[in-house]
Amino acid sequence: MKVFIQPGDGVAPLVKAIDSAKTSVEIVIFRFDQREAERAMANAVQRGVAVHALIAHTNRAGEANLRKLETRLLGYGVTVARTADDLVRYHGKMMIIDRREVYLLAFNMTYLDIERSRSFGVVTRNREVVREAGKLFDADVKRHRYEPGSPTFLVSPANARKELAAFLKAAERQLLIYDPEVSDPGMVNILSDRAKAGVEIRIIGKMPRKGVALTVRKLDFRLHTRTIIRDGKSVFLGSQSLRELELDARREVGIIFREPKAVAEILRVFEEDWSARALAPAMEGPEAPPVRKLAKKVAKAVVEELPPVAPVVDQMAKELGVQGNVAVDVGRVEEMVKHAVKEAVRDAVTEVVAGETNDESNVA
Repeated sequence: MKVFIQPGDGVAPLVKAIDSAKTSVEIVIFRFDQREAERAMANAVQRGVAVHALIAHTNRAGEANLRKLETRLLGYGVTVARTADDLVRYHGKMMIIDRREVYLLAFNMTYLDIERSRSFGVVTRNREVVREAGKLFDADVKRHRYEPGSPTFLVSPANARKELAAFLKAAERQLLIYDPEVSDPGMVNILSDRAKAGVEIRIIGKMPRKGVALTVRKLDFRLHTRTIIRDGKSVFLGSQSLRELELDARREVGIIFREPKAVAEILRVFEEDWSARALAPAMEGPEAPPVRKLAKKVAKAVVEELPPVAPVVDQMAKELGVQGNVAVDVGRVEEMVKHAVKEAVRDAVTEVVAGETNDESNVA
């Protein structure tokens, strides 16, 4: 088993895996903008590899891009299937190579998830996991019911709630959690009970429910993983949060493993992230939350008003005389520009408003 840590490892290990395929590539896609991986799939088809993509029927604000991706992949000779619409989302991230190894990811194959977010993935050749991953892929392609067959391969809404509850209840010493939103009442109650039993619980992410005394910190950059380290010996990693919707109404996929080296790598990153957040300069006092909220809203408003990037790129290319000589992924450029502007505006507003607030406090 090998762990991928984002940001850092990038898309290269996934491209290498596709390039290494001898007979088949089966990939589940929710969001996707990595043209290097797309080219690798096209090249695999040319080598005679059977490439099969299962693409989500929808995602938030990106359905048009999914349909365009389907069209491009079909043009390369990839076999394309679309998920059913019986669940709110098909949100799993998974790739199977030659029915011999499974890449189970907490991140989508997008620039934002890979280069700008904390996330993890694993690759395993465990026969039970490979078998279950293949079963799930076939079931969702054919739109048949998936019957879970392993307590370590977690699929929402089939067996994830049951297995995650058991995983949490078995904690004896410590639970370290990455999760954008811990809010499912049943899971929160389990965490509360474990805390009362003396289990140390630390959460990087968000926990909206009040009245539960658990230690929660936010990451200093974007969080896009659902990962739980139990007693320093085992890890859950997947696409499902401890949130009712993701446990009961969406297709999500995760894995529980105990491979010591893999567990140790994720544990190391968690402790680094936790310490970095503890040492990071923080705004104190009652003014802090409104400042952050204001900065976020201003940044979002500014980005929404940005003009399209494509015409600007085309114009600059003409002026520099490089049109036709340089391949430009306009979609990726646009995403990078918007993300950069959003971060810059948010940081600037936070600095200015917080600075003025501090000045007023000093005068008083």
